[in-house]
Amino acid sequence: MDRTSRPRSRRFAPAVAAAAATVLFAAGCSSSSGGKKAEEDGGGASAGKADTERIKVAMITHAAPGDTFWDLIRKGAEAAAAKDNIELVYSNDPNAGNQANLVQNAIDQKVDGIAVTLSKPDAMADAVKKAVDAGIPVVAFNGGLDNWKDMDILSFFGQDEAVAGEALGEKLNDLGAKNTLCVIHEQGHVGLEARCAGVKKTFKGKTTNLYVNGTDMPSVKSTITAKLKQDSAVDHVVTLGAPFALTAVQSAADAGGKAKIATFDLNKDLVGAVKSGDVQFAVDQQPYLQGYLAVDSLWLYKFNGNFSGGGVEPVLTGPAFVDKDNVGQIARFAEKGTR
Repeated sequence: MDRTSRPRSRRFAPAVAAAAATVLFAAGCSSSSGGKKAEEDGGGASAGKADTERIKVAMITHAAPGDTFWDLIRKGAEAAAAKDNIELVYSNDPNAGNQANLVQNAIDQKVDGIAVTLSKPDAMADAVKKAVDAGIPVVAFNGGLDNWKDMDILSFFGQDEAVAGEALGEKLNDLGAKNTLCVIHEQGHVGLEARCAGVKKTFKGKTTNLYVNGTDMPSVKSTITAKLKQDSAVDHVVTLGAPFALTAVQSAADAGGKAKIATFDLNKDLVGAVKSGDVQFAVDQQPYLQGYLAVDSLWLYKFNGNFSGGGVEPVLTGPAFVDKDNVGQIARFAEKGTR
């Protein structure tokens, strides 16, 4: 793969990042009309589907079993794959070493592109380099904002977790919070650590990190409950995923204290909790969009030579706050599994 023409200038970065999203949207429209034209001409392509040759793309994530956040990622990826005539091979493992092995498996299969999360970039670096050296285009999404360019990855899709954390800290200030518990469900995950660090940076009160085993929800519940009983001054619990927020609601009730719940990330059940007031608000990074853009960008690179974000800036999908004021607008999309 020839990368010599890849732009590195940052002078027009904001415009480039915004334009990238527009290009991706336009690509969907053009493939729709192109497919229809081909069908009218006897090409056999159905409307709304690209008439380009079929390619294989591997999507490899660090998803833990049962974490519904990743269902949204995968649904977005599958929608893009269906539109772009892509065979999508999805795999996941929360263990970074195993995730790196999945990248190697994709290389061995000679896929046409790889979309990968980088929650633990150091553990993934060698595998990603092998893919790049093999001439396979790689994009990153969800995790790895600070590392993707150093790995010679084409594009990144996600949110700036530090900025999202800082925004949440400011939101807590507005709510009059004084003592916050930030619950990290995977120790060493760079994105999760950045979220809590961002909260601590802007929040004017006390912030304490609490590490839990995110693969064992009963343990998560008991650990949060014990901490709230031990420190009754905690008035807000911040979780880093929707399932953990719903569990923290139960923990707060069991502890019998005053702690309120706020969270990063969204799903259908969490929308209901925001509506009822059990959860104060959520920070939405639009996982469906991350999965969709990651896969679609590989199609764009393969057939058009496009770099989303110009190859120098991330394409940001968040953060956005969802609270009682706007949750009604989000609910119908959450019901469909796209928010």
